[in-house]
Amino acid sequence: MADSPSPIDIQKALGGVSYPARKDDLVNNAETSGADGAVLDALRGIPDQEYESPADVSKAVSE
Repeated sequence: MADSPSPIDIQKALGGVSYPARKDDLVNNAETSGADGAVLDALRGIPDQEYESPADVSKAVSE
């Protein structure tokens, strides 16, 4: 994905998320926080599982 968002953009969109969090919770939080399309697309593309930390989310997005 050439236009992948930066880890900083992703973490800004996930501010206030309580971990562990499921993919759906992450996407919903990002939508509510007004994240841009690239961030939302990246989060929608991660595996449907529970994430223990922001680092886990960043790792999944970069894979």
